[in-house]
Amino acid sequence: MAKGTIGVTTENIFPVIKKFLYSDHEIFIRELVANAVDATQKLNTIANSGEFKGELGDLTIRIDLDPKEGTLKITDRGIGMTAEEVDKYINQIAFSSAGEFLEKYKDQAAGIIGYFGLGFYSAFMVSKKVTIDTLSWKEGSKAVRWECEGDPEYTMSDSDKQDRGTTITLHLDDDSKEFAQDHKISELLHKYCKFMPVLIALGKKKEWKDGKYVDTDEDNIINSIKPLWTLMPTELKDEDYMEFYRELYPMQDDPLFYIHLNVDYPFNLTGILYFPKIKNQIDVVRNKIQLFCNQMFVTDSVENIVPEFMTLLHGVIDSPDIPLNVSRSYLQSDANVKKISGYITRKVADRLEEISKNNKEEFESKWDNLKLFIEYGMITDEKFNERALNFALFKNTDGKYFNYEDYRKAIATEQTNKDGKVVYLYATDAEKQYQYIETAKNKGYDVLLFDSPLDSHFVSMLEQKLENSTFARVDADSIDKLIAKSDVEKYEISEEEQKRLDSLFEEILPKENKYRVSVENLGDTAQPVLITQTEFMRRYRDMAALGGGLNFYGELPETYNIVINAENPLIKRIMGEKGTEAFTADNVLLKQVTDLALLANNMLKGKELSEFIKRSSELL
Repeated sequence: MAKGTIGVTTENIFPVIKKFLYSDHEIFIRELVANAVDATQKLNTIANSGEFKGELGDLTIRIDLDPKEGTLKITDRGIGMTAEEVDKYINQIAFSSAGEFLEKYKDQAAGIIGYFGLGFYSAFMVSKKVTIDTLSWKEGSKAVRWECEGDPEYTMSDSDKQDRGTTITLHLDDDSKEFAQDHKISELLHKYCKFMPVLIALGKKKEWKDGKYVDTDEDNIINSIKPLWTLMPTELKDEDYMEFYRELYPMQDDPLFYIHLNVDYPFNLTGILYFPKIKNQIDVVRNKIQLFCNQMFVTDSVENIVPEFMTLLHGVIDSPDIPLNVSRSYLQSDANVKKISGYITRKVADRLEEISKNNKEEFESKWDNLKLFIEYGMITDEKFNERALNFALFKNTDGKYFNYEDYRKAIATEQTNKDGKVVYLYATDAEKQYQYIETAKNKGYDVLLFDSPLDSHFVSMLEQKLENSTFARVDADSIDKLIAKSDVEKYEISEEEQKRLDSLFEEILPKENKYRVSVENLGDTAQPVLITQTEFMRRYRDMAALGGGLNFYGELPETYNIVINAENPLIKRIMGEKGTEAFTADNVLLKQVTDLALLANNMLKGKELSEFIKRSSELL
């Protein structure tokens, strides 16, 4: 027997591991199983080279639990270790001082152990004692036992192990006995190891017999060693991809499309990405891309590896070229990560453009579920924006779809204003804005439907991208002012009259809002009173509600424009010979047409609505 002290420059590595990684202590199973997989794959490599000439036999990695004893064993039949290798790889640890360690890596808990080559030492996060029994594949090797009780002191002695490979036995801490429970380890293996490339068995399969579950002779294999993303697309059918999606996300609707990623230069990346049915649920679908490294699960937080809008996708990416144990700021500047991010963006754009060109009807049928994703990408990623301008669609209030170029051609003749700008009219709610939509249609205009939560930002982006264009919500003003064909003769009103009108309408309109009152010539077919919100203020209030540094707009009171149409027959009747002096708070007809305008904008409620109904009956 030999005793010694682990070669580490910090006074004691174990309190650092336990304290620093406490919140992530479950990753020990990932690290230890990954080591077992690595040892098994190395044996395969040695055998393929002809250096190892023995029988490989069963290479299944076995995990055995003993809840009574509080132990967990992980056994592989890989290359094993000699006494010299145990001394080199277990006893000697290149490690800086604990103080420097904690300060430098305080924000990187999940990956620190792997970063320092300390995968084995993760065992001490949950163990009071760890034993290694190992026998090297090399001819003439002797089995070795290594023991340590969570301090720098260790013992090495002969082992009675007869089989090639390594068994690590964890004697669990009293507060970590849950890791000797089958359900807990099964859950963690499913999370971290379900696609590792070597078979992993958690005990035996069970069957119900004589009133209880008993072990069978069949291994309980918990992983699939050939997950779908490791196969070639030519080997797979659409249904294979759908089945894999259901395996990853059992309770989700089937996705719209998928993309199979496979590149080996200038970086290695495989994976499958799916377009889920997003609709308007931008906040509930994030963090569904699972990142793997050589089939070992790492994280489902990939914000710094793929562009932000890609976090709305589902699926798997696997790459050994993504540095997993560095800071987020480093990830954002890493050259390989940038290349991988750019590649994924390009492949997603390629796929969308391909479908839009080759299967237009399918693309249109799925547009409502794709729209939010594509808008998000166009707003946040310039490269994606350049591509998406070629395949993104407009949908109008009649449910028809157009690409950008075709739509502009369709409306340019009728919807170009006196300044030569093409005006894109849009609605955000076809029901609530029905009156305004119909008014526009009666003029021969078309109205788009922009009803996603990002559309206020999206409209502003489009105005910058589409030359000589402007966007206006259909209820932002009278239709003849939204698409002004010529200068309209102004209705002249004195400053004194204006003040009196402002005061009057403040009195008869809902008190929680601000109003700007004007008298204009809108034509004899336009409504007597029109209530609108300016495009600028309403759009920026919507943007403020979604965030983006415009919060001061959201704090301003709602402001509406009250437009009295001097050319409407009812307004002419009210004004008579007195003109605007006829507008008084007790003028029943004025109150009626004003309430009609409020009703059209869903602004007439409670007592005022009841009085309007009563007054309407009396007038009839």
